[in-house]
Amino acid sequence: MPKILIIEDDTAFCQMLQKFLTKNGFAVSISYSIKDAEELLASSTFDIILSDVRLPKGNGVTLLPQVKRNSPKTQVILMTGYAEVKTAVNAIKKGAFDYISKPFTPENILSVINEALNTKASEANVATENSKSAVKEKKTSNFLKCQGEKSKKLQQYVELVAPTNMSVLLTGESGTGKEVTARSIHWASKRSDQPFVAVDCGAIPKEIATSEFFGHVKGSFTGAIDNKQGHFEAANGGTLFLDEVGNLSYEHQVQLLRAIQERKIKRVGSTKEIELDIRIIAATNENLSQALEEGSFREDLYHRLNEFSIEVPSLRDRREDILLFADYFLVEANSELNKNIIEFSDETKRILQEYNWPGNLREMKNVIKRAVLFSDTGTMFPNALADKVVKGVNNANEEKFSKSDYEKERILSALKEANFNKSKAAKLLQITRKTLYNKINQYQLNV
Repeated sequence: MPKILIIEDDTAFCQMLQKFLTKNGFAVSISYSIKDAEELLASSTFDIILSDVRLPKGNGVTLLPQVKRNSPKTQVILMTGYAEVKTAVNAIKKGAFDYISKPFTPENILSVINEALNTKASEANVATENSKSAVKEKKTSNFLKCQGEKSKKLQQYVELVAPTNMSVLLTGESGTGKEVTARSIHWASKRSDQPFVAVDCGAIPKEIATSEFFGHVKGSFTGAIDNKQGHFEAANGGTLFLDEVGNLSYEHQVQLLRAIQERKIKRVGSTKEIELDIRIIAATNENLSQALEEGSFREDLYHRLNEFSIEVPSLRDRREDILLFADYFLVEANSELNKNIIEFSDETKRILQEYNWPGNLREMKNVIKRAVLFSDTGTMFPNALADKVVKGVNNANEEKFSKSDYEKERILSALKEANFNKSKAAKLLQITRKTLYNKINQYQLNV
């Protein structure tokens, strides 16, 4: 288990970050000053040090020489709310692995930490000012390592198919995180240093879809005042993610099929062919098998897209991971809203775990963000949650309780009518004798 030391004088933020990283599989120690940190460093060795730049009686940069002298393999990541390039460059020169600007999102910090753990100390030490001070896109997968069986299976499928060039079809309900899964496949592939282009097929007007996908040349139609690169060309060398692919018109399905088969496109109004080297990942929350039967989706295109299929499970099927996702969105919301909500109360946890989450992860993200906004203490209580979430759980429990009571009454009534002869009672209830025995045990009926 990788060991991390957080040096941060903002107590609430420090504890919140500790809790998040602990849940993500790290052994985390914290200190609120340079002096405390020096004492910990004297007795322990850490894989990663996350240090704020501005600290009481000094700054995080001053620790770098000491850390690199005593533990060369320890990677130091600086956190700064000031985003001063000069300070960051200075820190890199002294041996820091990287820096991250506050406020940062959970996926940002996880990405930097994982990148640091996967980078050899020697590589970090020879990093140049230019390569480290440049603003760069972080390789973020937003893909939490969860504990539930369905989550583990999803992760296994991602890891299995990512190194290949197979087209992947992601299915699942709206809001389950299909784009997140697609990005995870991209980042784990050999194309990770190439573009990832996401396209919402349902949001593109039919009249301009061809131009959006393949681009156009100046003057090719009214309004084409300049040359334009399409999504296919923009993704060349990398991954093209086609979200809600079931919404494509039949005409554009034909165009898409041809582009995938031939690996060539032409901009609208051009005769020049552009060679393509792209991987296609498509996603849908519709039943494409039914669309095939109805003739609204081409079978040949379906098979081109469906070389490998992954179903992204709903949140209600990932109950074991609900609190992990909730913690993730809590940290993210704190960062976006500049709040410091550290934890959920026990009752809030119960509600989050029992709610059915019809909108899946997208709904949870919004619910947690709203609740963070309404919370005025370090602990989130149920009164901060949206009414529909609390009522949804309470109504479900009432319905469940009422159903149980009704069933128990029917069983007791049938047993009395049958003089407690279980075979006769089972016939009255129109259930098997074994089912009746199971129900008696379930409700602990004294018969």
